[in-house]
Amino acid sequence: MAGPQPEQRPASPWLLVGAVALSLVLVTVYVKEGDRGPLHLVRRGVQAVAAPVAAVGDWVTWPVRAATTWVGGFTMSKADVAELQAQNAELRKRNAELEEARLENERLKKLVGFAEAAGLDAKGAHVIGRPSSTWEGVVVLDLGFEDGVTTGMPVLSAQGVVGQVVESTLGSCRVRLITDQRSGAAALVQRTRATGVLRGSVDGGLTMDFVDRKFLPQRGDVVLTSGLGGVYPKGLLIGEVVDVDARPGDLFPDIVVESKVPFASLEEALVLVSAPPAVEGGAGE
Repeated sequence: MAGPQPEQRPASPWLLVGAVALSLVLVTVYVKEGDRGPLHLVRRGVQAVAAPVAAVGDWVTWPVRAATTWVGGFTMSKADVAELQAQNAELRKRNAELEEARLENERLKKLVGFAEAAGLDAKGAHVIGRPSSTWEGVVVLDLGFEDGVTTGMPVLSAQGVVGQVVESTLGSCRVRLITDQRSGAAALVQRTRATGVLRGSVDGGLTMDFVDRKFLPQRGDVVLTSGLGGVYPKGLLIGEVVDVDARPGDLFPDIVVESKVPFASLEEALVLVSAPPAVEGGAGE
């Protein structure tokens, strides 16, 4: 059986009073003595001894502090994340708009350069409507009779003839593509000077009919508008010959012509508001 525990005497208050008094004396002496005083020297000595230890401790704990800071970066609030997402979406939108403007500017420069080089009196237009079915070869432009556009005017691109205006309203017009099955144009083979009639088809292909067998074209020959019939001025580029089938029993050869106009992706075009001078070399060359 354990014996009675000795009673612990409370610490003497005089020790606390003495410690406070000693602290006050040391602070007073430290403040009044110069930089070379004993207390200043002791303080610098303690700092010199403790500095290497502090440096080692700082080096040891650096990975932990770095990891804590890195992890702390993931503690963003939902509001911060939402704001960053909104800013990113806005930057993406602006970048897309600037890229689209740049591409449109490049296309318009080509059209303007083409019109100036060929001496054409033309007005630029945007395609605002495309064929509603594979059977219809008609596009809609954003120019109408208030812009001076009337039925019958030719429509061009930098790559060649696009078609002809078949209907004009206040602010828009319908253009029948030259590849449409109801289209036709008087054409001329540039090298041989042979004339014929260019026709569209259901599948968008172009053929040149009624060409004299004495003046058979070759693959690669350039085909222009001949100016006959009064629909298209003479010398506008249509395309080039890609196939010639001249069978002995046929009265006329079968000639396939390919246009370089990107009909499926056409975005801008030129409406020829007055007839240009004849261009024997082809306006699109």
